[in-house]
Amino acid sequence: MIVQRFLPDPFVFALLLTLILFVAGIIFTPHSTLEMVQFWGNGFWNLLAFAMQMSLILVTGHALASSPLVKRWLQRLAGVAKTPTQGVILVTLGSAVACLLNWGFGLIVGALFAREVAKRVKGSDYRLLIASAYIGFLTWHGGFSGSVPLLAATPGNPMQKTAGLIPLTQTIFTGFNLFITVALLIVLPIMTKMMMPKPHEVVSIDPRLLVEEESAPTEAIPAEKTFAVRMENSRILTLLIVILGYSYLVYYFATKGFKVDVNTVNLIFFLTGLLLHGTPLSYMRAVANAAKGTAGILIQFPFYAGIQGMMESSGLGGMITNAFISISNQHTFPFLAFLSSGLINFFVPSGGGHWVVQGPFIMPAAAKLGVDPGVAAMAIAYGEAWMNMAQPFWALPALAIAGLGVRDIMGYCVTTLLVSGVIFAVGLSFF
Repeated sequence: MIVQRFLPDPFVFALLLTLILFVAGIIFTPHSTLEMVQFWGNGFWNLLAFAMQMSLILVTGHALASSPLVKRWLQRLAGVAKTPTQGVILVTLGSAVACLLNWGFGLIVGALFAREVAKRVKGSDYRLLIASAYIGFLTWHGGFSGSVPLLAATPGNPMQKTAGLIPLTQTIFTGFNLFITVALLIVLPIMTKMMMPKPHEVVSIDPRLLVEEESAPTEAIPAEKTFAVRMENSRILTLLIVILGYSYLVYYFATKGFKVDVNTVNLIFFLTGLLLHGTPLSYMRAVANAAKGTAGILIQFPFYAGIQGMMESSGLGGMITNAFISISNQHTFPFLAFLSSGLINFFVPSGGGHWVVQGPFIMPAAAKLGVDPGVAAMAIAYGEAWMNMAQPFWALPALAIAGLGVRDIMGYCVTTLLVSGVIFAVGLSFF
């Protein structure tokens, strides 16, 4: 109820954060109003490529899932759940495991899976199912696509001169990360089960969402099969492009190792979706249906880029981080670094962005205090993943697929924020 009343639309949230940070920069840093305006404007378009990547994750993932084969697979898996409680547990666990493999894949497939469960299991609360899919996103930075540990292990990253290369054996493949990950996989499904609403409070899926996109009238193939018509419906053309794309992927993985990032995920989604739809025209219709959900991403990412520009250029990010460092010792440092990362995530909701903003302050301080660099790097990563439960930025793709607003799920997410914070704190402090 509190979230419903006081949490604004994500776009309004981004606008308010922009003004808050702008005023804070003028008050707490030596920069003038004009300089803050420049920092904002210079950063405003810095996430264009990233916004395109996120839009493609949504579009290609949605189009892939709308193919007949994947739809049948999701339906069969959703059929495992026989009760609303089983559905919530299954969605939470499935999303968490998928996000461990790859965050982009998990974020989209989790929402699509939740939607299928809502369709099949009577009495399911649609809001909680979609929230459960997003709650599974908490695991991503401890998995194989965590941007901070991957960046920290990559030669040429911004912190290599300061902290050196930090191999994955010191971050992802450690006892403390194993504890946190396993604890999340166990606790998150229990959490979502405990948040099940009473029968009279259940909000079922909107009947309009039950109407399959493919049921809408489609253009009939003209009787006269011109060259254009043949190409639009050519399975041979589709197959040739798919072979070309998969050939590149084989070469890429063979020469660079099994390095999966957002671009390779998008390419895999694109090629597989095209293959399963069969013809270029069929795939384009699926993409057109999916593209309607990208509005929030396209309009909000530039504002977060402007916020990130102000944080970096004004020094506010460093001031926030240093405030936590100043009260730290060797034992409390990881947890306080985690909290500072969570706070900064409100203004820079990006794992890679965190490494750029916080790395220059966290890593030298960790070295000075004798804190393991892998623990310090993961403290930055966990803080970003943790505060995603209160920052609606990454919920946008899932909400676009679900046809819901941020207020529909954020109450569940904030509750999970409080409980999961204990898991992160214990893992960083005692393992």
